[in-house]
Amino acid sequence: MSDFDAIDSLLAAVGPQAALPAPERRRELREYARLSKAQVARALGVSPSTVAGWEKDRDPADETRTKYAYLLDGLAAKLVAETAPETAPGPEAAPTDEPPAPPAGEAPALTDAPSPGPAGPVESGDDVETLTTPEPCVLCGHPARHQVEGFAQHLDPADCRTAATTATPPANPATTPVRPAAPETGKPPARPSGRSQGPARRAFQEAAGPADLIRESVQGALAEHHGDVDAATAALLKRAIPDAMRLLDETRKGARYDIVAHPWIPDVLRKQTSRGPDQIWEARPKWTRHDLPPGRHEVTALDINGAYLSALKTHLPLGQLEHSTGLTHDRRRAGVHLITPPAWEHEAILPNPVGNRDEPGPLWVTEPTLRLLLRLSGPRYGLCAPPEVHESYTSGATENLLEKFRIALKDARDTAIERDDEVTLEYVKAMYSKFVSTMGESNYNRELYRPDWMHIIRSQAFANLWLKALKAHDEGLTVVRAMGTDELHVIGDWRRVFPEGRGVTEVKVKDTYTAGTAGEGEE
Repeated sequence: MSDFDAIDSLLAAVGPQAALPAPERRRELREYARLSKAQVARALGVSPSTVAGWEKDRDPADETRTKYAYLLDGLAAKLVAETAPETAPGPEAAPTDEPPAPPAGEAPALTDAPSPGPAGPVESGDDVETLTTPEPCVLCGHPARHQVEGFAQHLDPADCRTAATTATPPANPATTPVRPAAPETGKPPARPSGRSQGPARRAFQEAAGPADLIRESVQGALAEHHGDVDAATAALLKRAIPDAMRLLDETRKGARYDIVAHPWIPDVLRKQTSRGPDQIWEARPKWTRHDLPPGRHEVTALDINGAYLSALKTHLPLGQLEHSTGLTHDRRRAGVHLITPPAWEHEAILPNPVGNRDEPGPLWVTEPTLRLLLRLSGPRYGLCAPPEVHESYTSGATENLLEKFRIALKDARDTAIERDDEVTLEYVKAMYSKFVSTMGESNYNRELYRPDWMHIIRSQAFANLWLKALKAHDEGLTVVRAMGTDELHVIGDWRRVFPEGRGVTEVKVKDTYTAGTAGEGEE
C-alpha cells in the first residue's frame, strides 16, 4: 500500500457524516426530539456534562465525533419527515379555518435562543405576543398563534394535545383514492406505520416520565435479582447517584434555564486542604436546653420526614457567582455571604439560628441562613438585630430550579409508602440524599460540581428545622433539643401542632423519655 493509498483511505474516512452543525442547532435538534442529555450521553458512551459542552462551545473528536454527527443527521432527517404534510393526491380539499401546515420538506423555524419557553401554562409575567401568521409550536410542532419569549407555542398544554389528535382528519371513502395492491414479490407485506392505524402521532414522542424512570429501575433490579429484595435494594443504592442525575435531566426538559454543571467558584468554596472543609458555615443546629421547667416531663423525640427532600425547594443561583461588596441584600439573587451575625439572646429557650459557633466575628454563610436572620430581625419577630453583610458571591436565582425533580421524588416516595414498597422507598431516599451530598467535590458524581448548591440545600434543611422549633415554641410547646436536619425534642401535646405520619409534611415519633427533676413528694 503506497503512501498515496494511505492518504486516500484517510480522506475517504473523513466524509460528510463527520460534519457537525453549530452548537445551537445541536441543542435544538435534541430538545425538539424530546431527548435528554443523559439519553444522548448513554448512546455515545460519554457523560451528560460532555454533551452539554458540545451544545455550547466544544466539539467531539475521532470516532465519537462521527457517531455524534450520525445522530444529529438522523434527528434532522426525522424532524423534516415529521413536519412534512401528509396530503394524499386527490381532489382539492375544501377550505377550512385551520392554519396552514409548514411547507413540504421544511422544519419548523428553530431560533438561536438558549431554550424554548415553559412547557406549562404561561404566567401573566411572560412576554406573550400574538402572531399574525401561525408558526409551528416548539412543543408539539403544530401551528400556534402565540409567541412566548420569542418562541411560537400554544398557551395551554391541552392545545398541544388537541392539535396532535386532530392533525389528521378521518379518511373520507368518497374522496380518498384507492391505492393499487402491491405486486406479488414473495416477501411478507410491509409493516404498516403508526400513521395508518389511527390519529397522527409525532415521530418525536415524549420519553417516559420521571415516575416511569423510578418504577422501571426498581422493576428491572427486582427482575435481575430474581425477586431478591435485599439484593435488588443494594444494587439500586449503588446506582442512586447516576440515576438521580438521569432523573434530574428528565425533569429539566423544556426548562427555561440551563444548569451549569462546573462553573467557576470563588476560593471560599474550595477546600482549604485536601481533606479539610471550605470556608462556608452551614448553621447546623446542635442544641440542648439547659434548664427545664420544674418537675418530671415526658419528652417526645420527633423525626422530621424527608428533610433534604423538602430542602430542594430553596433559592439556588443559576449561573456563575459574581462578587459584590457594600450592597443591600437582593432577594432576586442567591449565593454565599460574609456576615457578622447578630447577638442571640434567646439561647435558653431556642437555638441560635447560626448554630453552635464558638469563634466570634464575621463568617461565610449561605442564602438560607442569611434570609432566616433577616426574617427574624424583621418587624414580625424582632428576635435579633439585622446581620451585617460585608461581601457576597451571588447570581440570579430561582426557588423552582429543582422543583420538578423534588416533586417527582416526593410522589415516588408517597406512592412507595402507600404500597408498603420498601425497595422503592430506600431507593428514592438514597437518590435525594446522595444527590445533595455529592454536589461538592466527589468521585461519585462528576456531572454536577456545585458546592454552593450543596451548602445552600443543606443549610435550607437546617433552617427548616429551626423554623419548626420556633413554631413549636410559639404554639406553647417546650423545645428541649434540635439536632441536625430532622431531630426535634419537645414537651407537650405536639399532635395539635404537627401532623403525625410518614409524609414529607408530617412527623413521626422517634423516641419518648422522661427528663427533669422530681418535685416535692416525688421520687
